[in-house]
Amino acid sequence: MSEYPVPPRNRTGQRTGYTTGSNAAAAAKAATIALLTGRWPDEVTITLPIGETATMTPVECRRTDEEAYCCMVKDAGDDPDVTHGALICARVRVVETPGIHLKGGPGVGRVTLPGLGLEVGGPAINPVPRQQICANVRDGVEAAGWSPTFLERQGLEVEISVPAGEELARRTLNPRLGIVGGISILGTTGKVYPYSTAAWRASVIQAVEVAAQNHVSKLVLTTGGRSERFAMQLFPDLPEVAFVQVSVFTGDALKTCVAQGVAAAAFVGMIGKMIKTAQGHMTTHVAGNQVDLAFLAQICRDVGAPPGLAEAVEQANTGRHFLELCQAWQNMAPVERVVALALEQCTAFVQKQGGDLALETILVDFDGTVLARARHHRPPRRTPARDGSTLVQRLAADPGHAYDDDSPLEEES
Repeated sequence: MSEYPVPPRNRTGQRTGYTTGSNAAAAAKAATIALLTGRWPDEVTITLPIGETATMTPVECRRTDEEAYCCMVKDAGDDPDVTHGALICARVRVVETPGIHLKGGPGVGRVTLPGLGLEVGGPAINPVPRQQICANVRDGVEAAGWSPTFLERQGLEVEISVPAGEELARRTLNPRLGIVGGISILGTTGKVYPYSTAAWRASVIQAVEVAAQNHVSKLVLTTGGRSERFAMQLFPDLPEVAFVQVSVFTGDALKTCVAQGVAAAAFVGMIGKMIKTAQGHMTTHVAGNQVDLAFLAQICRDVGAPPGLAEAVEQANTGRHFLELCQAWQNMAPVERVVALALEQCTAFVQKQGGDLALETILVDFDGTVLARARHHRPPRRTPARDGSTLVQRLAADPGHAYDDDSPLEEES
């Protein structure tokens, strides 16, 4: 991270910030102006994909007769973006081939797997940021007093780099998605909105798409980091790309499985999210859907558990407490029924999307022990996306569902 000051984040604040794509565009525009005029601008104003503008101040400015290099300090606002405070840099030089030639430098990830809408082997610079960078470089050419025909006679090579990118990438989904060596340059709106669930949701969808397009035999959806580690022990023959931390976005993950024609999937989770799934909640955020203790007590009665257990469950504090009560009474039938109901709800949800997956639900304890497991086998049917596009491409066209940061998925507490 840089030593330059950046506004501190307020965990409950609503201050917006700017994406890595916007910072890269600003650095590229400033370097273009400096290269073509011989003078560094004190600040540079760029256009965002949503039509707004942003003004940023270049740092780390260096120029020779052949090239100009500078950076912007990434300000993610109040969003918990791991790139907050990082330097996003651009090196610009004149080349003979007309046009703008975009490259990834140190700290920008390289794509190694299909499914991201990017060329395998190329830099992890997403399509909208590519357009944004090139548009602002063209603006930089004009701001420097050069004719737009300059880029028809000769070209500019623009190399984007992130000095701390390789280290930052370890805290993102990039290694799982087959992006190696650094972070992605992202942003469909140009702005980062505080605690953006849209970014989080989009990262889940993208991970499912990558797994599907790499033809895994089974996709394993987990509710967090711990359950994923346990799931990897349960399915040691599956590649890492087959495991996706869906966190609260179970429904979006299953919907993407259907859209991508996934044949088989397993949902592995701990008791809290398993109960919410059994209740039919396909988005299981703690603030939105509480564990229904009356529902759990009724399950106890339905499976013939002792009346005392049902009464105790009605007075329980949490889903985990429900599990502990069943264990104390040495009666796991209610827990097994919860897992079976979770499977039924997932199956019904998939069928409503027009899909037909071979599904299973697996409940793991906090030490990784499998407490219950339910399977549902149906003849698999591949269901391609109707328009041939990926859900991430469709999200990119919808600013309301921007994937605007590099935030890792939540860990289970």
